[in-house]
Amino acid sequence: MKEKGTANKSDEQWSLVIEPGRAAKNYWKDLWRYRELFYILSWRDIKVRYKQTVIGAAWSIIRPLLTTIIFTIIFSRVARLENPGTAPYALMVFAGMLPWQFFSNALSESSNSLIGNANLITKVYFPRLIIPASSVITSLVDLGISFILILCMFAWYGYMPSWHIIFLPLFVLLAFTCSFGIGLYLTAVNVKYRDFRYIIPFIVQFGLYISPVGFNSFVVSEKYRMLYSLNPMVGVIDGFRWCLLGDPMHWRSFVVSVVIILSFLVIGIYYFRKMEKSFADNI
Repeated sequence: MKEKGTANKSDEQWSLVIEPGRAAKNYWKDLWRYRELFYILSWRDIKVRYKQTVIGAAWSIIRPLLTTIIFTIIFSRVARLENPGTAPYALMVFAGMLPWQFFSNALSESSNSLIGNANLITKVYFPRLIIPASSVITSLVDLGISFILILCMFAWYGYMPSWHIIFLPLFVLLAFTCSFGIGLYLTAVNVKYRDFRYIIPFIVQFGLYISPVGFNSFVVSEKYRMLYSLNPMVGVIDGFRWCLLGDPMHWRSFVVSVVIILSFLVIGIYYFRKMEKSFADNI
């Protein structure tokens, strides 16, 4: 009887009961219980990301490399901008391209993730937060591949990375938080208003030019510095350059960017959870 009671207790622990109020109460516990689904979706997205492409994962290198070459020519040779640090201009651009490429990929993938998994959402219960989270995680693979390229660029230019590189994981986490928070909000809006998916590429393209990717943020006048820091990617990009190149860091504007990122995360989770009940109907 003791063994039977233990078995029953174990069964009750993993039983899934859906009733008014109960799902919301146990939502965050369900995220842990469905962690295997998170692994499966992430691995599926990684495998199909470059399936049936000619050069496969090499796109993770070609896209940021070509953009770096173009930005280096435009901002360094044409606009005559300089890097306030000691690194070559191309290295400065690519160090800013790393977090931006991750952010743009993660935002594009996560914003369409719910619609892309419509069949799964309408048939099975699970915390829907898993889907956009798995989309952002897969973008870390591209970041890892691109990071190998910047190491090759360090060797090419004979430039030694800054010792600040030990803090790079913290800024990767910050970039993930920024992508995840904004992505949650956009994917929830995209489910309700389907034409919103046409606006997202414009947001990504516009953000590329107002973020300090092709130039150092110190070219912005001190008068407008704090206003410019309302762009959350300013602090992330500056942080990557501080870690990799030892470039100067404007810590007050960085704090502003962190506050904006955390605000986006809270707003994104709140709006996503608010709209989650109607996802199956709207999709």
